[in-house]
Amino acid sequence: MRYRRLSYRYTVIQRTVWPTAPSPWGGDVLNLLLGRAYWRPDADVCETPRAVEVAVDLAGVDEDDVEIQLFEDALVVEGRRQPAMCEPQTVYHAAGIRQGPFRLEVALPEPIDPSAVEARYERGLLRITMKKREARD
Repeated sequence: MRYRRLSYRYTVIQRTVWPTAPSPWGGDVLNLLLGRAYWRPDADVCETPRAVEVAVDLAGVDEDDVEIQLFEDALVVEGRRQPAMCEPQTVYHAAGIRQGPFRLEVALPEPIDPSAVEARYERGLLRITMKKREARD
């Protein structure tokens, strides 16, 4: 797991997606063709009087395949879930587990003390605890 602290605000650049015909595969086929397809893992964000806590469901993701970026106003978790290795003659009857690159963007409700961030990976959940910055008079 890699952690980077960035000293600037996070900006989301919205992409324009042109309307396309319905696809039999579902989802955004244009992004798949252009190689920009990310899936978003499930996450819980809660705020206590002293901290903001984020729990991200990353079952099956290797800890070394995760990067955490802390901006002044956002937390970004990126990584990749590697596809399960199956035999060449394998026939899938169900494929519900998302594979490939993922990205989670969480807007922070309060200013965070960047020197007091703790991340731990336990039982498939990435838990990030970020202490709030103390108010200055």
